[in-house]
Amino acid sequence: MGDPQAKAGLYEQFARIGKAMASPKRLELLDLLAQGERHVEDLAHEAELGLTSCSAHLQVLHHARLVTTRKQGTRVYYSLASDDVARLYAGMRDTAARLLAEVGPARQAYLGEDVEFISREELLRRAGSGEITVLDVRPAAEYAAGHIPGAISIPVGQLQQRLAELPPDAEIAAYCRGPYCVFAHDAVRLLRAHGRTARRLADGMPEWRLAGLPTVTAEPAPVSRT
Repeated sequence: MGDPQAKAGLYEQFARIGKAMASPKRLELLDLLAQGERHVEDLAHEAELGLTSCSAHLQVLHHARLVTTRKQGTRVYYSLASDDVARLYAGMRDTAARLLAEVGPARQAYLGEDVEFISREELLRRAGSGEITVLDVRPAAEYAAGHIPGAISIPVGQLQQRLAELPPDAEIAAYCRGPYCVFAHDAVRLLRAHGRTARRLADGMPEWRLAGLPTVTAEPAPVSRT
C-alpha cells in the first residue's frame, strides 16, 4: 500500500491548477492570453481590472505554471505556458456548458440571441476558393499576434465607420476570441443591419490554432478601396 501522506502530497500538486483557475477573472485572463502574448497594462484594461489586482491574479497563474513571463524594458509580458493550458481552459469551459444548466441563460444574457454561424471546415473551403471574406473583429494587437491567413482586420468598435472597406457583395465570415466572445455576434448583427450577408465562425482563434490550422503573424495593414 502506498503512503497516504505521499498520496495527499501528489493530489495537492494537482489541486494547484484547480485553485489557480478558481476565479472568474483569472479565467478571463487565460481567455485573453489564448489570443497571444500581452503586457500587464493591456490585460488589466481588457479585463477591467486595476493594475495591482491584475498583477496579483497573474502571479497566481504564474505560481501554478499556467503562464510564463518576459520583460521588455519596463513592461512585463505574459503568455500561456503551452497549448495544454489553452486546451485545459477550453475543456473546462465546454464541460461547464454541458453539465451546468445555468450556462445557457448566462450565455444568452451576455451574447444575446445567437446569430448564424459557419464551421471551420466550410470557412476553409470557401475562403480558399475566394467565395467568402474573412473578417477578424478582435483588437488589432490580437490580430497581429496571430490570425487566419487572408483575414481583414477591423476591430468591432470600428466596423460601423469602416464598412466601405469590405467588398460590397461578398459573404462575410466574422470571427473573434471564441464561442463566448461577443465581438463576432455584434459584428454579424451590424453587417446584417446594413444589408450584408454575414455569419460568425462557430468558435474562434484559439480553437482554430489548437486544431492545427494555418495562422499568420503580422501587423494589420489597411484594406485598399478598389
